[in-house]
Amino acid sequence: MTDTPDTAFLCNEAFFWHDTGPAAVYIPAGGFVEPGEHVESAQSKRRLRNLIERTGLLAQLQTPAFGLASDEQILRFHTSEHLARVKLVSEAGGGESGEYTPIGPGGFEIAALSAGAAVAAVEAVMNGEVRNAYALTRPPGHHAQAEISRGFCVFGNLVIAAKHAMAAHGVRKVAIVDWDVHHGNGTQTAFYDNPDVLTISIHQDRLYPADMGMAEERGTGPGEGYNLNIPLPSGCGHETYLASMTDIVCPALDRFKPDLIMIACGYDAAFTDPLGRMLCHSDTYREMTAVLMQAAETHCDGRLVVTHEGGYSPGYVPFCGLAVLEQLSGIETGCEDPFLALGRDYPDQVLKPEHRNLLNDLTGLLDGIG
Repeated sequence: MTDTPDTAFLCNEAFFWHDTGPAAVYIPAGGFVEPGEHVESAQSKRRLRNLIERTGLLAQLQTPAFGLASDEQILRFHTSEHLARVKLVSEAGGGESGEYTPIGPGGFEIAALSAGAAVAAVEAVMNGEVRNAYALTRPPGHHAQAEISRGFCVFGNLVIAAKHAMAAHGVRKVAIVDWDVHHGNGTQTAFYDNPDVLTISIHQDRLYPADMGMAEERGTGPGEGYNLNIPLPSGCGHETYLASMTDIVCPALDRFKPDLIMIACGYDAAFTDPLGRMLCHSDTYREMTAVLMQAAETHCDGRLVVTHEGGYSPGYVPFCGLAVLEQLSGIETGCEDPFLALGRDYPDQVLKPEHRNLLNDLTGLLDGIG
């Protein structure tokens, strides 16, 4: 190992204080809905942070300081009305900030800090301090649209960071790969008419949002062809996800030749997750990360930024996240995933003929990339 770590890890205790309120899964408590813990609780992310410390990996990563994203940075994506609404709800003691996106008192500051972690991850990579960076962002960001919070996401952390890379560092071409089980609608809408940003979303078909994420959504105007959706049927596992990467994502990156690659890294396609119906396991995430690291080496000097999105299995997310961080850093901790044997043994982990046919059809998406 070199004296300077190759990987930065950005996290703040405030992220675990983001208050989504009492709920049943994600339905607010009240009436016949008994109060319980919201599915987007702190536990999965806190336990990931704890596991990387317990294994000794945290001490071997760079942990740069960071602050709140500025209003100027947030407004590169979001409308002034949305920013004002989030501040108002936060100052009023909390409440619903959009669609399925509750925040607590001080929620604006925590959300701005989450976006700030993504911006700082870009800074660390673009300044050459590290080759790659992982921001453990909470609240997550890939569903937030310019004018509204959606799907637990207040601000578009990754979008704000990508726009910062282009505005502050002169990055010409950014590729964003989203493997959260839900469609990356916020990222898609942010760059739908922009040929300088290639957006790729691998997700469970019509899960959330149910009316977005179709393969036919290719972009508009000069951005036509630069938005790729890979909507997979429920029940897909390791081999289908890896085939999606090698057959569609990598050829798309080869055609696009990005200066920076970013990953919207959700773990809710894992086989234990309560909100998805996919069968990925920690080795799936490890191998997908390896694929994109190789693409980053080929096209952009290894520059790779990861932001944490969904993942709602507190017991399993830490092992999936550790696999990604081990791969990013090149450090093996010796911690074995105790769930892995079970996940690997599901018969649907294989690439089925109907999934093979679907991916073959989707390779036509590559034709629009210049």
